[in-house]
Amino acid sequence: MRKEDCYFLGKITRRHGLAGNVILKLDTDQPELYNKLESIFVEINGLLVPFFIEKSSWSKLDALNLAFKNSSEAMVDQVLGKSVYLPLASLPKLSGKQFYYHEIIGFEILDQNDNNCGVIRSVNDQTAQVYFITNLDGKEVVIPMIKDWILEVDREERIIKMELPEGLIDVFLVPSKKDE
Repeated sequence: MRKEDCYFLGKITRRHGLAGNVILKLDTDQPELYNKLESIFVEINGLLVPFFIEKSSWSKLDALNLAFKNSSEAMVDQVLGKSVYLPLASLPKLSGKQFYYHEIIGFEILDQNDNNCGVIRSVNDQTAQVYFITNLDGKEVVIPMIKDWILEVDREERIIKMELPEGLIDVFLVPSKKDE
């Protein structure tokens, strides 16, 4: 399994108990989708290694207590602190205005008047307000991802149409008096 064919699910943070169990801290806003995991891929020395799950239970709202099949102390030591991935193919397909962040990289953003607002380079979800980072005419443009602003997601044309406040894009493109 290649890393580019997978998505990040979370991290194995610590041991749990004495039976070789570990805690998987999920990085998702829908942890309930992962209550019946059969296997995971753990990144060890740059490779994705499959681990099969014998038993799982919730430790907290966003953390699973996992018991691996054929677990050993050495195996548990090897996975502590490591990143966990699942295949992209395991994600349910989204439609309408819903999307996964990884799926929209490279999409063009158009405003309500069909003006180009850049091509999405990345999505920053590490702050309270999630935002798109686009590239427009060689300049970085930051556009808040506000659900009410999203008018349409066209997967075939790779376009997201948004209703943006007047002047938002100008903040990044028009030099201020101080810059002149």
